[in-house]
Amino acid sequence: MKTSKINSQIAASSVKDVKLNSLLVMTKAINNNVTTAQLLDIYQDILENKLKVGKLVLFSFTTEWTCILKYGVDKDYNHLIFEPELLDIKEIETISYSKGNLSKRFEIVIPVYHKHTPLAFVLLGDLDEKKIEMSSAIKHLPFIQTLTNVMIVAIENKKLYKSSLQKAAIQKELELAQGMQKLLFPSSLPNIKELEMNALYLPHQQIGGDYYDVIWINDSELVFCLADVSGKGVAAALLMSNLQAALRVLLKYTQSLAEIVIDINQLICDNAKSEKFISLFIAKYNIDTRKLSYINAGHNAPLLLNNNKAVYLDKGCTLLGITNPLLELESETLLVSSNSVLFAYTDGLTDTINNQEDTVSVDEIKKILISNKKSNCAFINKAMLFYLEEFKGEMPFIDDIAMLTCKFH
Repeated sequence: MKTSKINSQIAASSVKDVKLNSLLVMTKAINNNVTTAQLLDIYQDILENKLKVGKLVLFSFTTEWTCILKYGVDKDYNHLIFEPELLDIKEIETISYSKGNLSKRFEIVIPVYHKHTPLAFVLLGDLDEKKIEMSSAIKHLPFIQTLTNVMIVAIENKKLYKSSLQKAAIQKELELAQGMQKLLFPSSLPNIKELEMNALYLPHQQIGGDYYDVIWINDSELVFCLADVSGKGVAAALLMSNLQAALRVLLKYTQSLAEIVIDINQLICDNAKSEKFISLFIAKYNIDTRKLSYINAGHNAPLLLNNNKAVYLDKGCTLLGITNPLLELESETLLVSSNSVLFAYTDGLTDTINNQEDTVSVDEIKKILISNKKSNCAFINKAMLFYLEEFKGEMPFIDDIAMLTCKFH
């Protein structure tokens, strides 16, 4: 009897040593930042070869539940499908549900949770189901739970670290793109005795799809525009850069606004494949004749205070990129009086919402413009922005916002 007891004690001590050494091996591997595959190899070796757990399946969640480790299962289990019933299991238990293949072949489930979020599920069983003695899976269950938790936390930390690196790389690319996009906007705007301009741009994200430009085509004439690409972010910014490049090339060959709009529409239809469209207000002004010609392609109508009247510049055509060729195309030419003011903007301004779900009205824009018409262009834009901030309160801006103000002296 005494010899048998001593042998049992030696065996128990040996198992403790195996578990302690196994835990040290796993911890050392984690500290050495080995790969997830290597951690899984160590984990399998400990359970399969040292603890003699007959079969195992480990599910982990990234974007979906995936089997990342299995052994001791036959070829019928080559393509394991996660069974949603497992999500009801919050603590270690024997498998109690009866549906699905997993419940028929495994005895125990070890769920791994972070707070209330499931990270992994380990299913355990023994190969020899005819054994009378307690299975290894049950015998070593507390240690297996500890080892599993240590490994899963390490794998999750790897995911988080990789995700943070990816986010940092994306952030860096966005910062570079933001810098490049700023180069597409004019570095300076006219501020001469005949004409003053000022622009304000608030991208909803780091880069956006609103665009403004001012281009002199000779000593007395310039073309200016304001555009809004559908959508936000990188895709909108890329199409916006195409628009900017196309406009500058086209102005070298033609000064006809109609031809420019037709060609830009063709470009957008060819490149965006009806998935993106652009609203565009484009105008040409002659500082000697004081003539202003424009085409409005589905854009919010700019407001012109001219001869003590408020005129909405809405003649033009549909949004660009919807149909090719354009079905109808109008233009208008106005004689601009001294001290007239033009205010153009993108729909991010009128889409600004407050906590009562009201949006900015065109009438309010008109009031602000009229009350500040004697101020300079920069002040007018700041007055508009101040109103928007007051109007929305704590609500966020929901879209890119661009404003272009012109004073014709």
